[in-house]
Amino acid sequence: MENQKNHLQICSEYCKKPVYPLETLWQTVNRTGNKNPNSTALMYLNKKVTYKEMLKKIAKVHSALVSAGVKKGDKVTLCLPDIPQAVYLLYAVNRMGAVACFVHPLSSQIEITEYIRLTKSTCVVTLDTLYEKFKGVAGEITVILTSPYDEAGGFESSLYSFKNYKTTNILRGKKGVFLWKSLVNNKEVKMYDSVSVSCFEPAVILFSGGTTGKSKGVVISSFALNAIGVQTGLVCGCDVSDKRMLTVLPLYHGFGLGVCVHAMLMHGGCSVLIPRFTAETFVKSIKKYRPNFLCGVPTMFDAILKYDCKGKLDLSCLRGVFCGGDSLSQKLKLKFDRYLKENGATVKIREGYGLTECVAVSCLTPCNFSRQGSVGIPLPDMCFKICKRNTTDEALIGEEGEICICGPTLMLSYLDDKAETDKALKLHKDGKRWLHTGDAGVMDEDGFVYFRQRIKRIIITSGYNVYPSQIEELLNSHPAVEKCCVTGVKDSYKVQRIKACIVVKKGLPSGGELRQELFDYCGRNLPRYTPVSEIEFAEFLPTTRYGKIDYRRIENTELIQ
Repeated sequence: MENQKNHLQICSEYCKKPVYPLETLWQTVNRTGNKNPNSTALMYLNKKVTYKEMLKKIAKVHSALVSAGVKKGDKVTLCLPDIPQAVYLLYAVNRMGAVACFVHPLSSQIEITEYIRLTKSTCVVTLDTLYEKFKGVAGEITVILTSPYDEAGGFESSLYSFKNYKTTNILRGKKGVFLWKSLVNNKEVKMYDSVSVSCFEPAVILFSGGTTGKSKGVVISSFALNAIGVQTGLVCGCDVSDKRMLTVLPLYHGFGLGVCVHAMLMHGGCSVLIPRFTAETFVKSIKKYRPNFLCGVPTMFDAILKYDCKGKLDLSCLRGVFCGGDSLSQKLKLKFDRYLKENGATVKIREGYGLTECVAVSCLTPCNFSRQGSVGIPLPDMCFKICKRNTTDEALIGEEGEICICGPTLMLSYLDDKAETDKALKLHKDGKRWLHTGDAGVMDEDGFVYFRQRIKRIIITSGYNVYPSQIEELLNSHPAVEKCCVTGVKDSYKVQRIKACIVVKKGLPSGGELRQELFDYCGRNLPRYTPVSEIEFAEFLPTTRYGKIDYRRIENTELIQ
């Protein structure tokens, strides 16, 4: 572990020893709310919610769930965008000793049915517009339907547009189907006290992105979420208690849940909920709410750069801009840093690295120091090491291997999957449990971590291991390239040959001349054993629900322009 010691000298906030509350999620936020009852906890569609109001609503939702038949230990599936109901439910479910299972609202009916089966959920809360996806389970489990406007302060057609859906007929003859407003606002419902559970018990289940295989349920404790909240507060660069976070990352994503919502609320900050991301709504929301923190994925920041904001945007309010979820190219980082500066911000984008298996970010670029290509240094109390592949032995400084993580934010397990859990969480010689991420990386002498590639995404060509991300970084630096994805194509001689799918910048021609120019560009700048043998131009590159370029889909489809 010698290669981690020097990084603590680089940034003072990383030297602070975290103290974690041994409380449940609800207990932590309840304590904060009682200290700051009149501070604003949430903002959403012209409505401000104080901590006092939020705690009262959480208690009401808890009691409503009990009246609907939910019990301690039950699983409650939440299929919702970033709306206040999702926040109330997170803490209400925790308050009653149940487990909140977050799933993507755009999941298919087959996926949703599988999630419910895996979690053995007894209740689901979703938008009324999504009811058709839940018809198959209605009657078997409790279904609660809500609208994006049920907890809104007013309609904002200029910012958001939601499909209208009439719910009046849904209840007719439907056993176990409830409407949010009727259930939560029922004055005859008995109020229940909070239930005592351990902070080390399961609190939340999130589903991994599934880009490397079948999606798995990640079981997370209150302690782990509290830990990432404490760590976030230490490395933000300023006091969080009176600050606003623009929450556009979804709550079914660990980054959105752990950092944008829970970290802000446990520190007494305000989470500004944005239910649907577009570059236009994002920019308008910045103008309207003047947030202090932004969190996003590379595709979001790229979309913002392309959006014409029609006049200078004042970003002097920002105290932190954080990027995670996928690799941030150096080209995009430089462009967005310039965008921030030109619009009055005094901060630069800070790249992080993490997985759902450790809630969210566990490694972050310090606010006052960065190294090109690095995803930063471990957060306080998090330990990173690079292990030789398929072993628990630590690699040398600068030697490539598998990124392994140890710390208080690690998941408890994969849901009902001991075999996969044992593959991911391994006991090392130091007696600690380490997460084997499946990511290739390097660590330098100062503890800066460099993410290389998902190990399973390696292209093997003529006996050489090639990382697509390294070729993508090069191609993205070409002035004609907007974005790209590099994949391996089966080849009878080389095993795999290298193919690049490229989106050309708007207004520039694509075709034979540019293709040859890009071949030459790769030939000049890549090792001889990594030749790009095929270039395909595309109008767009598909992304996963989590905003990452979906390389698996690209591998299996033709994207010819």
